[in-house]
Amino acid sequence: MMRKLTILLMSLSLCWATFACSSPNSTQSYSNPSNNTSSAPSRTSQTQLREGQYPVQQATYDDINGEYTLMLLDTPPGTPPTFSTTDLQMARLTDEEIKAGKKSYLSVNNGQAALHLTEDFKVEYVHNVTQNQTNPQTGQQETVVVRQQSGFWAPFAGAIAGQAVGSLLF
Repeated sequence: MMRKLTILLMSLSLCWATFACSSPNSTQSYSNPSNNTSSAPSRTSQTQLREGQYPVQQATYDDINGEYTLMLLDTPPGTPPTFSTTDLQMARLTDEEIKAGKKSYLSVNNGQAALHLTEDFKVEYVHNVTQNQTNPQTGQQETVVVRQQSGFWAPFAGAIAGQAVGSLLF
């Protein structure tokens, strides 16, 4: 009798733990506006920074929301070291800046952010593999991220390759 009671209690505790760990709040889903009338909140505004130049340690582009996230150095006290925006201009460092030894930096002027990059700077690209699924609770179609793939992209790597080919030809 004691053995049966122990097995029953262990089975119930396993079922309870499985149910508790599989709550619907643990999955992250993004609404697809074409299939769903309600819209998911989106972050289209950028993080506020004071005007100036900030050295950039790392840059990431997430294709699920088109957002760039930059890890900045030398931010003012009380300002987070990350900067996020969906509206980011990019430019290659000028020859004068390269000769002066300047590294990649973010420039903020009149609230507009511009990322000035060295030719070999790599931006992390996060590709989200999505799938349309029916939400069992609401019965509506939702676009759900099933996997994320990460890679790197060098916006100005073509300039380096062009210089190498040009120097071989002449």
